Amino acid sequence: MENLKNIQPIEDFDWDALEEGKSYSQASKEDLEKTYDQTLSTVKDKEVVMGTVTAMNKREVVVNIGFKSDGVVPMSEFRYNPDLKVGDQVEVYIESQEDKKGQLILSHKKARATRSWDRVNEALEKDEIIKGYIKCRTKGGMIVDVFGIEAFLPGSQIDVKPIRDYDVFVGKTMEFKIVKINQEFKNVVVSHKALIEAELEQQKKEIISKLEKGQVLEGTVKNITSYGVFIDLGGVDGLIHITDLSWGRVSHPEEIVHLDQKINVVILDFDDEKKRIALGLKQLTPHPWDALDPNLKVGDKVKGKVVVMADYGAFIEIAPGVEGLIHVSEMSWTQHLRSAQDFMKVGDEVEAVILTLDREERKMSLGIKQLKPDPWENIEERFPVGSRHTAKVRNFTNFGVFVEIEEGVDGLIHISDLSWTKKIKHPSEFTQIGADIDVQVLEIDKENRRLSLGHKQLEENPWDVFETIFTVGSIHEGTIIEMLDKGAVISLPYGVEGFATPKHLVKEDGSQAQVDEKLPFKVIEFNKEAKRIILSHSRVFEDEQKKAANAEKKAAKRNKKEDDSAVVNNTIEKTTLGDIEELAALKEKLSANKE
Repeated sequence: MENLKNIQPIEDFDWDALEEGKSYSQASKEDLEKTYDQTLSTVKDKEVVMGTVTAMNKREVVVNIGFKSDGVVPMSEFRYNPDLKVGDQVEVYIESQEDKKGQLILSHKKARATRSWDRVNEALEKDEIIKGYIKCRTKGGMIVDVFGIEAFLPGSQIDVKPIRDYDVFVGKTMEFKIVKINQEFKNVVVSHKALIEAELEQQKKEIISKLEKGQVLEGTVKNITSYGVFIDLGGVDGLIHITDLSWGRVSHPEEIVHLDQKINVVILDFDDEKKRIALGLKQLTPHPWDALDPNLKVGDKVKGKVVVMADYGAFIEIAPGVEGLIHVSEMSWTQHLRSAQDFMKVGDEVEAVILTLDREERKMSLGIKQLKPDPWENIEERFPVGSRHTAKVRNFTNFGVFVEIEEGVDGLIHISDLSWTKKIKHPSEFTQIGADIDVQVLEIDKENRRLSLGHKQLEENPWDVFETIFTVGSIHEGTIIEMLDKGAVISLPYGVEGFATPKHLVKEDGSQAQVDEKLPFKVIEFNKEAKRIILSHSRVFEDEQKKAANAEKKAAKRNKKEDDSAVVNNTIEKTTLGDIEELAALKEKLSANKE
């Protein structure tokens, strides 16, 4: 109670004003209003001012600009800045000091836009790092909100490594550098890659300075191409060429590695400035030839897969990195070289025999025909002289026909052994490639792996018969089938042909016989061994004329003889009578003398 006694009322308190409901005196009120007005900012509409974030939620940000009331800005206008917090200074544009509800209307977006172009140019000039909000994808890159301006972020400027999924960046806020501004079209190009390149450049220098050939490093598969794999060694890139990925053959690097895979690599080489670094992966494992079975030798059978085909042969991989070549000549016993593709294709599993093996040169030759017996080993038993077979025509030459009786067994039919009767200029007149032809073995040449064959020998020699028909002097009807410089070829009966020189083709009226004329021909020569018949048309009528002339001569001679005989007879008769008379006279004379 003692303390209460000491409390005294204010001496100049206006008790009347209190009764009337007035809290302050008029003077005090004016002073208060003056003081209050001095503490508030004087603001104007359509002006950009700085404010302080006093509160925020998911939808709105409350900003105090020192005005009698706070303003509210939609949170969506701060999407580019996810780190916004209470107390941050932000610039806002005053839309209206009071709306219908007496609310101060602010816009951060318009504030940014108002000053954006100046800010963008300033950031480029000062090489400033700025923040931007990635709004969406576009052709070749992304659209980024920077100070309220839509800037372009090329795909190549997002990161130092190639981007495979652009969509993961949409909606993110990132730091950028402005790299280009087109003042005329108000275009802005930004880069995130530029920010990390400087840091990487320093890392790169450190890595490169320590590089040595033969050094093994861990890297990450950054990019895969058809010719090799790019490896990120921690800020510096190296290339593993496709040939250095594996000791075996690789069709595409994706068979060996995949993106973002961490692998150990060895440095093979780099240029003087160490800008190009050649890396190897296969060099970290021993060469397969060194691990090849030491007992493997020539004559052994091996299995493998066809990895490469060429016309001249096939490469067989018998172990990763260990290949052998099967030359096409070792694929079949046949001597008709064909393309290796006729025998096998890539991917085929094959068995082969080792023909040569050079471990130092890491070369091996293989054969598959050796898996079958050599058809020439017992040729005399299977194809003896005189035996008959059916062969396939493989090729022609001017002098005969090459045929194959079976795979690896070839023979030649000489052109003279095709027909007994026809004069064949080229084998194509008689048969065709790929056709079957019956043959008889005439001779075996084992050393050169070739048979001498005949076709005409399958039939009896008709010249034995012709010898009895086309005797010299015999006349036969023939047709001229071909005219040559030296004479004509004449088709005779029984399919045989003869030949006549031009002087023997003169007809009785003096004209020359022509092709297709059918005329009688006389055989003037027959040669069985040479299978040659020489004919003459002229001799037919010439001999007739001679015969007629001879007959006339003989007749004339005979007539003359008869005349001569008559004269002789008369003479004889006369002489005989005279002799008789003389003898009688002589006799009488002798008788008288005797008497």
